[in-house]
Amino acid sequence: MTDPRESAEILSPSTIDHWDDSADVIVIGYGIAGACAALEARRAGANVLVIERASGGGGASALSAGIFYFGGGTDVQMAAGYEDTPDNMFDFLMASTGAPDAHLVRRFCDHSVAQFDWLEAQGVPFNRGHYKGKSVIAPTDDCLASTGNEKLWPFNKIARPVPRGHKVAKEGDGGGALAMSALIAACEREGVRVEADSRVNALFRDEEGRIVGVRSKQSDGQKYFRAARGVVLAAGAFGMNREMVSHYAPQFPDNCEPLGIPNNDGDAIRLGQAASAELRSMDGIIATASFYPPEQLIKAILVNNDGERFVAEDSYHGRTAQAIMEQRGTKAYLVMDTAIFAYPEVDHAHHRLVDGWETVAEMEAGLDMPHGSLQRTVAEYNEGAARGEDVLFHKDKDWLQPLDQGPYAAFEVSYSNSCYYYITLGGLKTSSDAEVLDTGGNVIPGLFAAGACVSSIAQDGRGYASGLMLGPASYFGRVAGENAASA
Repeated sequence: MTDPRESAEILSPSTIDHWDDSADVIVIGYGIAGACAALEARRAGANVLVIERASGGGGASALSAGIFYFGGGTDVQMAAGYEDTPDNMFDFLMASTGAPDAHLVRRFCDHSVAQFDWLEAQGVPFNRGHYKGKSVIAPTDDCLASTGNEKLWPFNKIARPVPRGHKVAKEGDGGGALAMSALIAACEREGVRVEADSRVNALFRDEEGRIVGVRSKQSDGQKYFRAARGVVLAAGAFGMNREMVSHYAPQFPDNCEPLGIPNNDGDAIRLGQAASAELRSMDGIIATASFYPPEQLIKAILVNNDGERFVAEDSYHGRTAQAIMEQRGTKAYLVMDTAIFAYPEVDHAHHRLVDGWETVAEMEAGLDMPHGSLQRTVAEYNEGAARGEDVLFHKDKDWLQPLDQGPYAAFEVSYSNSCYYYITLGGLKTSSDAEVLDTGGNVIPGLFAAGACVSSIAQDGRGYASGLMLGPASYFGRVAGENAASA
């Protein structure tokens, strides 16, 4: 891996003798956002050049499950019998994600149906199946699944709960590769040019303040590429850059493992910073707390060192992970009785079975919790569960069941002894037109961005839903490409 501390620069065109190549639009990065940007810019009539650090396209998107967050009434939702509207989708996302830019969210919701249709038209395969179970990734090739906090209180009172996860038609994981193959093939058919094995390390800005080109490091030296209309930053997140993660998210445990590819080390973000771009939500991270499937484990309760519950156990696993991280010592236990006992099936979780006990009192002592704390928590929970009510966190009644059938067991789901994977959510601040904004809130002329290098809709794990990376990245990638082509 290249040195993640390598700095980006802003240069003047007057410092070089010639351009090695030129294009109307230069796209940096060839993942989902970059491919969609390149395709849309090319179809708008622009000469498009993609510059990619790896030897080919795909990026981290190609390693993903291929889940896109779409709603507002997609064909898949209607086929499954769900009614959704852009307004309903907007209300949920604004309430649950902490998104600071309502215009950006509104635009995504209003164009969500059309974006799904567009992806299908490019050859990205989706079927009309509906996975009704609760899993981190649907094990089938069904498209539609609940992948967020739509059913969670209080969001289920603000917006009608509707599933919005749209997974590429592939059993289990790995659908992202199919999506990227289809998009790259479309780019090739349209004549998008690609400069691979090439790392952009500088932007050129003219006297009027416009971004007009890039410098790229290759095996045979530096090359200079002129962008007549605009540059699109789409080079991914910064999770692989431990130095950046430690700097921007010092609260995040350093024993967690990033998801992505080695090149997800913040290049696009540092390029934007060099041009005085504003950063947003750089401490926002979504980690996995995958204690289910099997689904029955959602009927267990999560407690901290003090024997107290702190989150609704039917939350999206990223919301649960965020809540665990906020507990003292980032420690938590999944407590269950014999009626629902099972081992978590997710291979990477490695949650430790602490022990089994005949009574709650013995479990409380065995976990070194304050005397009476866990006994009180379980008693109060059981009382409410018996009447189908969770007074503290309003867990859905489908997952409520008294824990009163001893013996009892506890899995430790602390960050210190479990394998938590994560992706970063912070990045460049952009307008709803995918324009990069500077620290004064002004548009940086000629510079656009989309994908994991921008701060988009979800700001942290509490508000994330599976698909809120690929969905907005694909849509705003198109927005960036179209606007760069017409700049």
